[in-house]
Amino acid sequence: MNLKEIHTQKIKQKAKELGFFFCGISNADFLAEEAKQLDNWLKLGYHGKMNYMENHYDKRLDPRLLVDDAKSVVSLLLNYYTEDEQTDPKAPKISKYAYGKDYHFIIKDKLKEFYQFIQDEIGEVGGRVFVDSAPVMDKAWAKKSGLGWMGKNANIINPKHGSFFFIAEMILDLELEPDGPIKDYCGTCTQCIDECPTDAIVEPYVIDGSKCISYLTIELKDEIMPSEFKGKMDNWMFGCDICQSVCPWNRFSKPHSEPWFNPHEDLLKMSKHDWDDLTEEVFQELFRKSAVKRTKFPGLIRNISSLKE
Repeated sequence: MNLKEIHTQKIKQKAKELGFFFCGISNADFLAEEAKQLDNWLKLGYHGKMNYMENHYDKRLDPRLLVDDAKSVVSLLLNYYTEDEQTDPKAPKISKYAYGKDYHFIIKDKLKEFYQFIQDEIGEVGGRVFVDSAPVMDKAWAKKSGLGWMGKNANIINPKHGSFFFIAEMILDLELEPDGPIKDYCGTCTQCIDECPTDAIVEPYVIDGSKCISYLTIELKDEIMPSEFKGKMDNWMFGCDICQSVCPWNRFSKPHSEPWFNPHEDLLKMSKHDWDDLTEEVFQELFRKSAVKRTKFPGLIRNISSLKE
């Protein structure tokens, strides 16, 4: 076994110890195919008011612009699936990923430990760690490194675990053994396309982000919900899980084992009436260190109000 293989094995073993259920590696090269797709997506305005998607265009496509002399991109998956559900079927809904503590904190801590392990075990390795915090095309790298294929809903789907997971990366100036992509197993299935109430999946593998319920309830700021979506929100107040919930591959999802992702004890018990009468004090208590804080109290109230007939 050569040094590159030894380093790769050490990194994959440590990923497992830290709770990442998959770890894949790609060469840190320019994303040529994705460059065309990103350019077209932006030109069509599918990023809506997410103007930051237009920033750092070159860095999104070339990891060597983020880390000098980058050699490898290490992609990691962390499961957040839970069988827990909100008890009141009439209550406004919240995406499973936001039930517990904000994943940015959890994953960043794991990545810092991971990077320190590399320094201690392998040596002076330059690099950076990322989780939704920089211009990194995480799904493209996850696909390239064989963690899953890009589904028709533009989520990475793993054949053993479905798609309820977070994606993180380490870009390193260390040569590692790359993994290859896997086959697309969506086949003729169109359930995610058929079930999207706002028709955000405009064609297989292409999402009009400006129509996505997650965009409308999280990314869209300081605006009243567009009237064209009235009655189409399927009672979602933060995020949306529809295209994942209907995906047949998610029958393989298994509950996570990360205590920090467990919901606040009162969150799932909240009734429709409780949400309608939500106060800022209760909001702060329920969502302390939660991803839901992104939308802020006025934003969540706006979302809840938009669901009323």
